[in-house]
Amino acid sequence: MRALPLFQARTAAPRVIALTHHPERAGELRAAGATPIPGDLDLRRSLRRLAGIARSVLHLAPPQRDGDTDRRTRALIAALRRSRRSAARGAQSRWRRPDRSGKTSFIVPDAPGAATKRRGPSGSPLRFVYASTTGVYGDCGGAWIDETRPARPENERARRRVSAERQLRAAGRQSGWRVSIVRIPGIYADNRLPIARIEKGTPALVEKDDVYTNHIHADDLAAILVRALARGRPQRVFNASDDTDLRMADYFDRVADAYGLARVPRISRQEAQTRLEPITLSFMRESRRLANARLKRELRYVLRHPTVGDFLRMSARR
Repeated sequence: MRALPLFQARTAAPRVIALTHHPERAGELRAAGATPIPGDLDLRRSLRRLAGIARSVLHLAPPQRDGDTDRRTRALIAALRRSRRSAARGAQSRWRRPDRSGKTSFIVPDAPGAATKRRGPSGSPLRFVYASTTGVYGDCGGAWIDETRPARPENERARRRVSAERQLRAAGRQSGWRVSIVRIPGIYADNRLPIARIEKGTPALVEKDDVYTNHIHADDLAAILVRALARGRPQRVFNASDDTDLRMADYFDRVADAYGLARVPRISRQEAQTRLEPITLSFMRESRRLANARLKRELRYVLRHPTVGDFLRMSARR
């Protein structure tokens, strides 16, 4: 939803089609300038309308909740490839089909073989951006890392993301698609801050046990994804991270101070094992700091909110 206005702001605004399996969201999507179409990545037969529908694809759907393979991305790739195979068959000869009035219309294809290169409707290579996660790196012991760091996922969620990345990069090499992978850390915005956690008093780790976290504002992320569609190099990975250098508990303290809340208590990792939920603990096991030079150099992106601190100071002024 944050990306849609950025598409509309272009000089030659493209038609944006939004795949959704929530029928009740159709009105919201239309109001934002998108054309909604129904489809469910868990039901392959519902994806037939994706055939040849766009020259650019922004894939934001998460994997399903089980297994090590992202079956949803596999279904999407199959749907897009099916569209190219159908076009290739249609390009070999002239064929006829009835139009809506019942009359027969003649379809004159491009030159033989023209559709077999798996290109978008304009003839350019299909551009594909996938929203992945920085969780694919696993625990890096708080070290600074860049996109050359090998993926070493340590949980099922991250393994499914690696599966999606590998499927898409393979499809890009085989089909000539310009695939960009955008790895995303913790997303924050006015409505995406850990206020409820802080008010609840959920403990954080003491400094010697704490982990480094990485952040990106939701508006910056939307702009980065749109920029990657336009400028991303083929089969390239980007860390969509800002310049924040904070441990997790320090992040909670910054938010608490900005909103006049009491800071959360700090406990040892050993104590956390007995007091915190497994899903909460899972985010306290991995520590890394992300370099974002490629984001700035190749996509030429200038962060609107360089750090969490910058955002919180602006928010406090408001």
